[in-house]
Amino acid sequence: MSGRCKGGKGLGKGGTKRHHKLLCDNIQGITKPATRRVARQREAHLGAHLRGDAWDVAGLTPSHLELIYEEMHGMLQVFLENVIHDTITYSEHAKGKTVTAMDVVYALKHQRHTLYSSGG
Repeated sequence: MSGRCKGGKGLGKGGTKRHHKLLCDNIQGITKPATRRVARQREAHLGAHLRGDAWDVAGLTPSHLELIYEEMHGMLQVFLENVIHDTITYSEHAKGKTVTAMDVVYALKHQRHTLYSSGG
């Protein structure tokens, strides 16, 4: 046996870097009804003391609604950027090429948004 195809790759043998598609403005794909569903779920999660007119947007003008949705998109974008950054950090630390579900769970736990019944 010549010893080929055994062991891991040494330094400098990682291959070429691939081109990654740059994704921008995907946050705009999150629709207004989806944003309202998230707000309703958050309201149900926080408890009954926020029920009532806390999320009632029926009486607002369209310009006010646009400002609210822009603000929510901005907050969601910052949250997702932080979680994705931590997820990639966990995945790179494990020397993995694939982001696992547990990487996301650990990243959410690091952001103090613990997912229960997820194994982590």
